[in-house]
Amino acid sequence: MTERAQAIRNVVIVGGGTAGWMTAAALARLLGGTGLVITLVESAAIGTVGVGEATLPQIRRFNSLLGIDEREMMARTAATIKLGIEFRDWGRVGDGYIHPFGRFGQEIGPASFVDYWARAHARGMVAPIGQYCLPIMAALQGRFEPPDASGTRQPYDYAFQFDAGLYAAWLSELAQSAGVVRREGRIVDVARNSESGAISAVSLEDGAAIRGDLFIDCSGFRALLIGETLETPFEDWSHWLPCNRAFAVPCANGGDYGPYTRATARAAGWQWRIPLQHRVGNGLVYCDAFWDDADAAEALMANLEGEPGAEPRQLRFTTGRRSALWRSNCVAIGLAGGFLEPLESTSIDLIQSGILNLVELFPHTAIEETDRREYNRLMDLEFERIRDFLVLHYVANQREEEFWQAMRAMPLPDSLSARIEDFRERAILPDYADGLFQPVSWISVFLGQNVVPRRWDPRADAMDADELGKRLTAIHGKIADDAAAMPLHLDFLERAGARYVYGAGQ
Repeated sequence: MTERAQAIRNVVIVGGGTAGWMTAAALARLLGGTGLVITLVESAAIGTVGVGEATLPQIRRFNSLLGIDEREMMARTAATIKLGIEFRDWGRVGDGYIHPFGRFGQEIGPASFVDYWARAHARGMVAPIGQYCLPIMAALQGRFEPPDASGTRQPYDYAFQFDAGLYAAWLSELAQSAGVVRREGRIVDVARNSESGAISAVSLEDGAAIRGDLFIDCSGFRALLIGETLETPFEDWSHWLPCNRAFAVPCANGGDYGPYTRATARAAGWQWRIPLQHRVGNGLVYCDAFWDDADAAEALMANLEGEPGAEPRQLRFTTGRRSALWRSNCVAIGLAGGFLEPLESTSIDLIQSGILNLVELFPHTAIEETDRREYNRLMDLEFERIRDFLVLHYVANQREEEFWQAMRAMPLPDSLSARIEDFRERAILPDYADGLFQPVSWISVFLGQNVVPRRWDPRADAMDADELGKRLTAIHGKIADDAAAMPLHLDFLERAGARYVYGAGQ
């Protein structure tokens, strides 16, 4: 039996921001008591991207694992509730739908609800699918209250829209109170072991060398360790997701604090709207091959609901990922590992997935190839399934602009082509054991963008048409009543003690 290498004791996180401080706080809280020394290196002179403000329900699990009080978090980060994402003009101009954090309908027979809905839709005897979903109906009315554990209402989940800068700052406090050491300074050199090639230390401008056993690259698009130092190849996915630029700008809220994020399709891209308690986050993601920078910035500023809080800031990016997110003794988390445009609010979720996978595979002794291989497998799967889901939004369109016609005509990943054909022909949905987007997500985009099944599960035909109509009407009415009974979203924030007070805790 060979002697095992020295245990991992010193973890160095390069970069702060949301990715760095989420990583630091999680390692300190979840691996506390194991003897780890965690150091985070960041420079106040280096800015962060800082536009990731919308989250998915998985963030609630992350906060819970860290012992974070949900309502305190909301008050500290100017958070609002998020019940889903509204998509405007993605199928045809004038279309709209919401991708909810809940389900459609309920079980009414051996087939799935969408099969019964498809049968009724073919006969013109059913309402739009969104009217059978409680979080959608609540969101459209600006209402919210936490899910009912009694089972009397349709189950659903929720996420948050928060100020990512405030969230990172709060996690910085929590991490440092749990023992994380913050080092201020710009990294000027990275040392590597001459035999193994592993990273051994990073050096700062003041001459200090910070040694580590495991390094976590949270340096953003620069990818200082995983890219510049280890030269890990980047897999370019812009042939599937060609949008490569964005403008971002905050503005005053025009009065709509609805509990959902909005993504509106534009001439050669799309515009986001994320309402927080103290402002609205806005941005325009676009492809520079179809839209001039100046025209894109003008389109964004022309579609703000309130006074802008700053000049629009441009971001340039390439969609894709590193061929390995864990290489040697370096793990890339956040933008250093890859970027998928924020159409479905996946940026923070990919950070969270990277962190929790690392915690589960953390090398308390030597870094083993099995750890790296499994970590990379899990993260590759996450990136690829999110990629396919994002591409679906673009290809399932009926718009006339040149950009949208090009998106319809582009070759698809084989994994996505089969999914579209399966649903269009027989209402068959992806049913992944793992992965971020489950059947309800695919239903939302397919039906919302006019991909309607031609056939369905034949068991749905067994129910008498009048009986099916009665059941659908009953479900529709119950959801409408339950949504109308909820308090207004802002009233919930007030009663819950989750209202933001500027400067609190800063």
